[in-house]
Amino acid sequence: MSFLQDPPQLPDPWIRDRVLRGWLDWRLSSVRRAALAPHLEALAAHALAAYRERRITPRCEPVLTPWDAWGARVDRIALTPAWERGPAITTRHGLLWAGHADSADGAARADQFARVYLYHCASEFHTCPLAMTDGALAALVASGERALIERVRPRYLSRDPATLWLSGQWMTETPGGSDVARSETIARRDAGGQWRLYGRKWFSSAVVGEAALALARPEGAADGGSALGLFHAETRDAAGNWNGLRVQRLKDKLGTRELPTAEIELDGVPAWPLGEPAHGVRKIAPMLNVTRLWSTLGALATARRALALAGDYATRRQAFGRRLTSQSLHRETLADAACAFEAAFHLAFHAALLLGRVEAGVATADEAAALRLLIPLAKLWVSKLAVALVSECLEAFGGAGYIEDTGLPQLLRDVQVFPIWEGTTNVMALDMLRALGQHGLTPLRAALTPAPAAADAAAAQAVRDAFDAAERWLVANAGDRDRLEGGARRLGYTLARTCAAALLAEHAAWSSQRGDAAPATALTRFLARGLDRLPGAHADRNALLAELFSRDAG
Repeated sequence: MSFLQDPPQLPDPWIRDRVLRGWLDWRLSSVRRAALAPHLEALAAHALAAYRERRITPRCEPVLTPWDAWGARVDRIALTPAWERGPAITTRHGLLWAGHADSADGAARADQFARVYLYHCASEFHTCPLAMTDGALAALVASGERALIERVRPRYLSRDPATLWLSGQWMTETPGGSDVARSETIARRDAGGQWRLYGRKWFSSAVVGEAALALARPEGAADGGSALGLFHAETRDAAGNWNGLRVQRLKDKLGTRELPTAEIELDGVPAWPLGEPAHGVRKIAPMLNVTRLWSTLGALATARRALALAGDYATRRQAFGRRLTSQSLHRETLADAACAFEAAFHLAFHAALLLGRVEAGVATADEAAALRLLIPLAKLWVSKLAVALVSECLEAFGGAGYIEDTGLPQLLRDVQVFPIWEGTTNVMALDMLRALGQHGLTPLRAALTPAPAAADAAAAQAVRDAFDAAERWLVANAGDRDRLEGGARRLGYTLARTCAAALLAEHAAWSSQRGDAAPATALTRFLARGLDRLPGAHADRNALLAELFSRDAG
């Protein structure tokens, strides 16, 4: 064989990421950037090393051993090397504690998620238990359970891997996925007054953690979601053995295969209620704000990895006598993907910035209300966009993008989890409607519509026009719940794209003044695709669904 194709190399994820570096220069103080830079440099170096290692070592997955050689039930889970390294990287580089450091400027979350963004693809989804832990801490703090917080918070934010605790999340059961109100797990007090959990959890992400947040119905409580309690369960006894928990099996999933997701049986796991043992579904909200943002950043990071590899490959691959970098249609395809990514980046990181400002108590009222909308909007749009972008990038490799041992198909399998994890696209759209019912569009418009002096006038007008169109659609359908819910996804895409364009417009104006024209180019291309995705006057859908909804076996 005379020809061997030069495979893609991963460009340095920190040095070569213009979008990340530009955003941090724009939004963070020089002092914070200087303190953050060593962590980003180290995480980028880790990402490069992990990419090279994966190319020469076989993939492995977690393995469950239910019984030891002598018949004792052990439920031992062997993890991948990346997961074994995870606690040390987490504590060394502040993947959890950085988001909770004192922050007079309100930028702690932006600082934290810059680290997460560079770590995610190298982590083999070790970011999942980090997200769950971060979310669990948010729910604990919101509960006001002082004794529990003082005992657990130092563990969750430990800077020593030997004392770090990670949390899982036990919500999903066989009767319902997103419909957690159908939970059948029972919480019962033992003779000493300790709450203990009994039941089956169908989908337990990152089961290897030392704790978990779980929904359970106190024994004797009524049916329905309002009677459920939210509990902080602790999975290990003093010797480090499972405490009232059995792992039935690990899930065989499309992607995220290095992540040990399990079906578990709870038989007396000790737990502590967050507040009164009721209204547990409502108490999940602070956790979801955090975990949905982690999901959004993971999707964004995966899209960036695919774009970086596709761009590098274009410099190495020749077809029809020319490199891909000189072929106009290939350049157009990747440029469209890059401008969509850049807009998505601004939406995701602005949501992170606002979360930090709200938690630090420095946000305006409009920013706080806007955050309530931005998190479901970012999760809804960025997660779906990332799947499309990764798919497009795999296509840019031709047949090599479909070959398993290139590592490229794994990107597509893994990114598909994000529109599902922590609420599907439809769940996010309905959550957005609830937020609109509380605040309307006014806070979002006030917080995100760029001032004429801060952005290109045409871009600012496009943003105002899209917000106006969304406002008109909401008013026109205000009395028709079915119509509102049916159009919620398209409304969400419209609002997400509009917010992303507003943020990109401001950054483009700032960058242009410093001689960087790339953000303005991204803005122009993004606006050319239009912001409005609102539903039109569609005919009745029932005829299209009659066959799909039929239960005839044939």
